[in-house]
Amino acid sequence: MNRHIRPFHLAVPVHNIGECRAFYGEVLGMKEGRSSEQWVDFDFYGHQFVIHYSPEKTKLHYNPVDGNQVPVPHYGVVLSMDEWKRLAERLETHKVKFVIEPTIRFKGEPGEQATLFFLDPAGNALEFKAFKDIDGLFQK
Repeated sequence: MNRHIRPFHLAVPVHNIGECRAFYGEVLGMKEGRSSEQWVDFDFYGHQFVIHYSPEKTKLHYNPVDGNQVPVPHYGVVLSMDEWKRLAERLETHKVKFVIEPTIRFKGEPGEQATLFFLDPAGNALEFKAFKDIDGLFQK
């Protein structure tokens, strides 16, 4: 696996810049970069993540995966297991409601992973995961 991956850029719609700025900055602890009245940049674990004003909430679809209904679209980051555990605790401390509670998926199979899902205030779905063995990230 390439351990020197270039940062990605992701922009998502939010219907309330202030509420989402507080969520990503205070609840998730992401450092804020540049901003305007219409958008805000964040350091999303080394990636450029931007919230952009949109008047409507995000609409989601759900697909079954390993016994759960996974929201689509969704985004997030693959963390180390220790980082994932700290994030799960931080989210619980901030009383974030999980769409899928922190759990281990595909236990004992290739790609065994810790995962959790939640929504931001605009209804965007986020998934954070950690692999038992990071080399299993793309394993069949």
